[in-house]
Amino acid sequence: MEYVHYEVKNRVGYVTLARAEKRNALNFEVVSELKQAFAIAEDDEACKLIVLRAEGKVFCAGADLEYIQRLQENDYHENLLDSTHLMELFRLIYTLKKVVIAQIHGHAIAGGCGLAAICDFGFTVPDAKFGYTEVKIGFIPAIVKVFLLRKIGESRAKQLLLTGDLISAEEAEKYGLVNYIVPAEELEERVFAFAQKLCTENSRQSMEVTKEMIARVQAMSLEEGLQYASEMNAVARGSEDCQRGIAAFLNKGQIKW
Repeated sequence: MEYVHYEVKNRVGYVTLARAEKRNALNFEVVSELKQAFAIAEDDEACKLIVLRAEGKVFCAGADLEYIQRLQENDYHENLLDSTHLMELFRLIYTLKKVVIAQIHGHAIAGGCGLAAICDFGFTVPDAKFGYTEVKIGFIPAIVKVFLLRKIGESRAKQLLLTGDLISAEEAEKYGLVNYIVPAEELEERVFAFAQKLCTENSRQSMEVTKEMIARVQAMSLEEGLQYASEMNAVARGSEDCQRGIAAFLNKGQIKW
């Protein structure tokens, strides 16, 4: 892959945007390689969870505007295929079985902020800016809106999407866009330590099922959600991981996941 790199260190799979000269802007090829990298990570037995990071000064500046300008020559069906391509990337990350952590070392704007938001956890540096600026250039934050409403709710989503204003890392944390703000010089180490904590303390199967349930239950009615939860609870009780974990706890042992 040319624009995205993938490697594994101590069960942590790193998906790295490597288009620094274009501020890691998204075009068809970058989206394709991101989809490929996450698919590889999903199937990689050596990888227990994933960190999304980037090279250069900016995490991701969103869509490549030169690419968007070229797309204006397309007809509706051609543009629908391209936007579906991006939608599939966002859906892939959101529904991925493995936990995904965003390591945000610089600004995350528009589609780049979307990438950060759909990750399960976000670590950022204090100087990073966040925002969805699409309305300022006559575009719309269409795909990310679906996920943003789930993540931070309607009121805050409207504040971000309709103003197009950039917000600070501190505001992003308050909004729930990111989880942790850490000094730039500690970012990589803190993300790795957090990833290792999840790797060693938590069951892979339990994290996968919990993440899947969080995504699915929000589309259900109260009764459907409770029934689904009861069924999954019953299934989990018979799982090998649950049996191992409870046995270790009762025997005062320490299980290594």
